[in-house]
Amino acid sequence: MSDRERAAPEDDALRVSTLEIFFDLVFAFTLTQLTALLADHLSWPSVGRVLLVFGLLWWMYEAYAWLTNTRPPVHTAERLLLLVGMAGFLVIGLAIPSGFGSYAVVLGLGYLLVVLVHAALYYRVNSNILKVAPFNITSAVLVTIAGLLRDGPHDTTSPAGYALWACALAVQLGSPLIVHPAGRFELRAAHFCERHSALLIVAIGESVAAVGIGAAGPASRGGPADWQLLVSAVLGLAVAAALWWMVFGTGDDDAASRVLADASADRRTVLALNVFFYGNIPLLLGLIAMAAGILRAVIQSVAAAGQAAGPAAGSTASIGQAFVLACGAALFLAGDVICRWQLRTGPFRIRVIAGAVALASAAVGAYAGLNAQLIVVAAVLVAPLLVEGPSKQENGGRRARDRPGGAADVAGEGSAEADRGGAAG
Repeated sequence: MSDRERAAPEDDALRVSTLEIFFDLVFAFTLTQLTALLADHLSWPSVGRVLLVFGLLWWMYEAYAWLTNTRPPVHTAERLLLLVGMAGFLVIGLAIPSGFGSYAVVLGLGYLLVVLVHAALYYRVNSNILKVAPFNITSAVLVTIAGLLRDGPHDTTSPAGYALWACALAVQLGSPLIVHPAGRFELRAAHFCERHSALLIVAIGESVAAVGIGAAGPASRGGPADWQLLVSAVLGLAVAAALWWMVFGTGDDDAASRVLADASADRRTVLALNVFFYGNIPLLLGLIAMAAGILRAVIQSVAAAGQAAGPAAGSTASIGQAFVLACGAALFLAGDVICRWQLRTGPFRIRVIAGAVALASAAVGAYAGLNAQLIVVAAVLVAPLLVEGPSKQENGGRRARDRPGGAADVAGEGSAEADRGGAAG
C-alpha cells in the first residue's frame, strides 16, 4: 500500500492538528503586520504594497492548506519541514514594515524558503506538485530580484521592482489556468472547511489582540482613566464579535462543509477555488482594513488624551482613515456574500445592502470621528443578523444537511455560474 493510500482516512476522521493551528498563528502575524503597515502609513503606495504582499502570502497559505489536507504532519521529518516553512512566514512578517526598502531582499528570501519547503513536503505525497512548483519558485525569485532593484533617497523599491512584484503575482494567480488542479489534487471536505474556519477565527482574534496591545500601552502608564480610549477598544471588540457571529453564529461553516463533502471531486475543486481561495480574499483584506481603522481610532484616542495634534475632522487624513474602515467592512461583507452565493447556504441580499451602507459610513467617520463610525459599522454588521432572524440563520445553516440529497442539490444549483467563476482558477 502506498503512502498516499495509507494517508487517506475517512473524510470526517481527519481533523485540524494543533501544529496546523500553530502554523495559522504564525501566518496571522503577517496579517497583523499588514494591518500595522496600513495604519501607520496610510497612502495609496501603502495600499498597493499591502495588496501585493497579501496576494503572494495568501496564495502560499492556501498551498500549505491543500498540503496538510492531503496528509497531516504526523511524521517527524514533515513536522520539522513545516516548522521551517513557518520560520519563512515569520521572516516575511518581520520584513513587511520595510519590505519595499532595506528588508526587501529578506522578504524575498523568506518567501523563497516558504515555496521550497512546500514543494519538498508536497512531493512526498503527490508528484503532481512538480507541475505547479516552477510557477511558485519563479514568483519567489522575481520578488527576490525586485528587492535588489532599489533607488531614490529613501532606498525604496524602484518602479522596475514593482513591475517584477506584479509579474510575480500574475505568475502565481495565473498558474491554475495552465495547470488546473482538478483531478490532480484531492480534498477532504471536513478538514478543508475546518482549517479555513480556524484561520478566520485566529485572524479575528489577532486583530483584537493588536488593538488591545495598542490600547494597553497608554493604559499601563497610569494616570486618570481614558474613557475615550476604552470606548475605542470596546467598539473594536464589538465589530470583531459581529464578524464572528456573521460567519460562525449562523451555521455557515457547517453548511459549507456539507456542501463541499457532497460535491463531486472536480466540483469540489471548483468550489474550493471559488469560495475558500477567491471568496476569502475580500474577507481577509476587509479584516486587515477594519483592524487598521480600529487601530487608528485607538491611536487618535491616545493623541486626544495627550492633547497631541491629530487629523482634523474633514481633513484629507481623516477622510482616508474613515474610507479604509468603510472599505474594510464592505469588503468583508462582499466576501461573505460570495461564499453564500457560491455555496447556496443562506440569504445574502440583505448583506449586499449592508455592504453598500458600510461603504457610505466613511462620511460619518470623516466628519464625526472614527469612534462614531465604529458604532455605525457595528450596527451595519449586526443588522443582517437581526433582519434575517435566528430561524432563517439556522435554516440556512441546516438547509444542505436536512434535505434528502440536499447538500448535493445545493452544490449543484447554479453550477454553470460557479464553473464559469472557477475558470479563473
